[in-house]
Formats: sequence, C-alpha cells, structure tokens
Amino acid sequence: MLLTLGLNHNTAPIEIREKLIFSPERLNQSLRSLTNLSSVEEAAILSTCNRTEIYCDIADQQTGELITWLAKQHQLSEASITEYLYSHSDHQSIKHMSRVACGLDSMILGEPQILGQMKTAYQQANEAGTLGKYLGRLFQHTFQVAKKVRTDTAIGSSPVSVAFAGVKLAQQIFGDLNNQTALLIGAGETIELSAQHLKEQGIGRLIVANRTLEKAHAIASQGNGYAIEIKDIPEHLPEADIIISSTASQLPILGKGSVETAILKRKHKPMFMMDLAVPHDIEKEVGSLSDVYLYCVDDLKNIVDDGLQSRREAAEQAEDIIDIQVSHFQTWIRAQDASKTIHQLRQQADSTREQSLQKALSSLANGQPAEQVLERLASDLTNKILHEPSSTLKQAAAEGNSDLLTAAQQLFKLKD
Repeated sequence: MLLTLGLNHNTAPIEIREKLIFSPERLNQSLRSLTNLSSVEEAAILSTCNRTEIYCDIADQQTGELITWLAKQHQLSEASITEYLYSHSDHQSIKHMSRVACGLDSMILGEPQILGQMKTAYQQANEAGTLGKYLGRLFQHTFQVAKKVRTDTAIGSSPVSVAFAGVKLAQQIFGDLNNQTALLIGAGETIELSAQHLKEQGIGRLIVANRTLEKAHAIASQGNGYAIEIKDIPEHLPEADIIISSTASQLPILGKGSVETAILKRKHKPMFMMDLAVPHDIEKEVGSLSDVYLYCVDDLKNIVDDGLQSRREAAEQAEDIIDIQVSHFQTWIRAQDASKTIHQLRQQADSTREQSLQKALSSLANGQPAEQVLERLASDLTNKILHEPSSTLKQAAAEGNSDLLTAAQQLFKLKD
C-alpha cells in the first residue's frame, strides 16, 4: 500500500517545520533506517523549508510506527508533532504527490522549484537503495504528470510576485536579456528572488549593491556578477540597463540628478527601474525623465493579481489532468496485482504438473503400458488442478456466496 505522511506550511508553523528537516548529510542513513521498519517495503523523503514528507510502500495503513520513527529521528516526543501531521493512502497518496510536484500544494501556487526538490528526493532514495517497483514507478509517473501540466496549462507562466512581474516587464522592454546588465540594490528576499528570476531568463551581468558587501557578494555570485557598496552606485549606474531596488532605507537612494547623469553617459539608452521599497528608494521625479521606465510596487500589483487569477484557472485544469493520470496509475497497480496472482497460479500448476510427470515417468520406467500411463497422467492432472477450486466453489454454494460462483463462471468462461 502506498502511504504519505508529512507536514507542510499549511499544517505547521516554521518553528515545528524546521525541527523536522532532514539534512542532506544524514538522509541516506535515515532512509535505510526507515526501510528497516517491519512494515516498510520502499521509502523516500522530501524535506524542504516548507514541508517534510515521507513516501512509503507499506504493509498496512497504520501510521503509528512511522510517527514513532519520525519523532525518534529528531529526538522529539510523538505528542509534540502528531497534531501537525497528515497522511494519505493509495489513491490520495498518488494524487497528493502529483499536486506537490505541480506546485498546487505550494505556498506560491504553481512555483516550479518543488519539482526539482522532488527529483532530488527521488535521486537520494535511489542512491540509498530504498526504492522498488511501486514507489520508483510512482515517482517517474509523477514527473510525467508535472511535465504534462506545465506543457498543457499556464500554471507557471504568469507572474505571482513583484520580483517575477518586474523581470517579465524588463523582458517586454528589452526582449532578450543576454546582453543586458542589471543593478540590484539591497540584499533581502525580494532582491534574491529578482536575481534568481534574472538568472533564469539569461541576464548578461549582475551588479548587487548593499551596505554589507558580504551579503551582496552572496547574491551576485549566483550569476555572472559582482558586489559593490551602496555609496559606489553612481559610479556603476551608467552600466545598468535594469535597476531593481528593495531596501529598508528611510530616504531615497537614487535621486533625479544621479539618474540624469547616468542617462547622459549612456547616450540616452533606455533604463528600466523597479522600485519595490516602501518608502521609495527612487525619487518619484525620476519617472519624468526621458528614456527611463520607472515602476513601483503599486504599478506591479495589478500584474501580480492578474497572474494569480491566471494560475488559479490553470490550477483547475491541472486538477483535471491529475485526476485522469491518477486513474491511469491505479490501473497499472491493479495490473501488477493481477500479474502477481497469475504468477502464483502458474507456479502452483507447474508444481502439480512436475509431480504428476515424475510419477508418470516412473511408471513408464517400471514397464507399464504408455497408453495407460498417459490416461492416468491426464486424469491426475485434471483432478489435482481442479480439486481446490471445486472444494471452494462447493463451500461457496453451501454458504450462499453467489458472487464467487458468478466470478468462477466468468473466469473460466463456463456456459450455462
């Protein structure tokens, strides 16, 4: 049986989530420990800042053993984590994994990072040797579903953060960003997201300005960039085609005069400026300059709202795709169950055949007539193969179990 046990940003505060994170260094050992549990056949662990989930092929639906194991792994009491946990089995577990991979269960609807994190979880479990036929196949199926949703819907195409919206606007103005230079002012989460989106869109060069050079360098090192101090901005401003600013400064960092000087040095080559700070980092008067496209948070809010609505509509389409694909995977599971039963049936029949054959060969070796031996062999095989089914059907008839009798007629294609 497939089972998911976990917690996420909807069920647990960050104080609880961070206590249950599995570090990469100990994940291999934890996976092996997990599959040593008596009920667990296969296992994988997805652990991020927003969720920790255990995926298992397990002998029964009881989650008690898993909760005990999870608590011990983090030296916590079961009582301290149980209220934050959820579990899904079989159909719901398959559907949940697909929804997670598609970003439908994420804090930001449709975000793509979770799919990469799930692929990492799969690779880690594969390396630990804790994946088998069912869970391994489920991961591959989940990745295919996520790809289909990304291809067939607009779940990830619309901006749902001001950072993403700003980068999309920059693309509309400049087109290809490969030859553009971006100046990012600040080093908070918004600037980190902006740097990430710019990198994904192939920005040519990054300059990151901050009061703490070390923080600026950490962001700049993600792309082809370098860090500067805020006081050095005027010197580098003419190089920037795209300026994104988000600091906690109470006074503007860029004034009209410094931007005018930069525009002259750029020979009026356009500049795109996005002021995401409250209060403003860029003087409003800068927006009146020719060759400057200045946007603030309020300007981008409508874009973000439209993006969220677009993703919600795409999410509805994604849910329909997931439902169909879950049904397909369940069909595959049922086929595996049938294969197992057929294999057992053939093994039993082969064993019976071998016993009867050896008995017949022995009779031939003792000189008994071949015709007589063959007749006895055919009779023995018929009686032995049909003995257990016949006894079971007689018992079913005695108990009034007409369903089993009907099933036997269908199974063996018996005529009335």
